[in-house]
Amino acid sequence: MSNLYERIGGDAAVNAAVNIFYRKVLSDDRVNAYFDIVDMDAQIAKQKGFLTMVFGGPNHYSGKDMREGHKHLTGLNDSHVDAIIELLGETLQELGVAESDIGEIANIANSVRDDVLNR
Repeated sequence: MSNLYERIGGDAAVNAAVNIFYRKVLSDDRVNAYFDIVDMDAQIAKQKGFLTMVFGGPNHYSGKDMREGHKHLTGLNDSHVDAIIELLGETLQELGVAESDIGEIANIANSVRDDVLNR
């Protein structure tokens, strides 16, 4: 059986998903303020590497772990994580990813919630 990375379409799907996802994030008032001073080209590249790794593709991610990467963000709470998971789900639906795979991806995102929220 193929892994999640292969099931969703590999590198091309991850690249498309991250590009669409960040367009959604940057236009969503619930979370876009956290990206005001972020180098989005670098962020997009890091996110592509991270998602490729967590979905079971080739591991070329060399960024920080979730706790370290988010601990400087003040005011983050569950509603922000919920918004990100919602936007990611919408993105994956647009790309025709199977609902079961979207659910698995949501579970992966939820599994790092406490690290992202530094609790």
